[in-house]
Amino acid sequence: MARYTGPKSKIARKLGAPIFGADKVLTKKNYPPGQHGNNRRRKTSEYGIQLKEKQKAKYTYGVLEKQFRNLFDKAQRTKGVTGEILLQLLESRLDNVVFRLGIARTRAAARQLVSHCHIVVDGQVVNIPSYTLKPGQVVGVRERSKSLEVIENSLTGFNHSKYPWLEWDNSSKSGKFLHTPERADIPEEIKEQLIVELYSK
Repeated sequence: MARYTGPKSKIARKLGAPIFGADKVLTKKNYPPGQHGNNRRRKTSEYGIQLKEKQKAKYTYGVLEKQFRNLFDKAQRTKGVTGEILLQLLESRLDNVVFRLGIARTRAAARQLVSHCHIVVDGQVVNIPSYTLKPGQVVGVRERSKSLEVIENSLTGFNHSKYPWLEWDNSSKSGKFLHTPERADIPEEIKEQLIVELYSK
């Protein structure tokens, strides 16, 4: 599966958000990379602002351009507010739910766990990170993978109550996808309306 493998700290600085968990990098140099990165006289166009927001969402959820466009088209065809539905679709991806449940510390690590067949959905192994979960489905760790150090370390001390659309069962190391999250519950600081405006041109 294709994935972004470029310089993450530069992307985080360019977008002005710790999308890869690069908080220290942002604290040290909270401006875009390059020799003109600290030039405050540069004005960003309306298109540039919209594009930046789309890139932020793309990199945050680890979705490539074609996948992101397909999700937007699906959101546009669905009844409701397009921007909110887009974020709900991104939140419903299996790799994102594995991350939200605390089974992995990052979305990239979650994708790897899914791809390597460590994750089950309703008891069946699913190795497709983009798999869309439906309300009521249960995501868990495969029986033979429950003792993996990387999973145990990630789950240690994790607060499972911060996402109201997920329910965690520590004894079985599994979580239930209760319902599609409301926009107000999604913690990502993404201005989805700018993305809608960008694709509507």
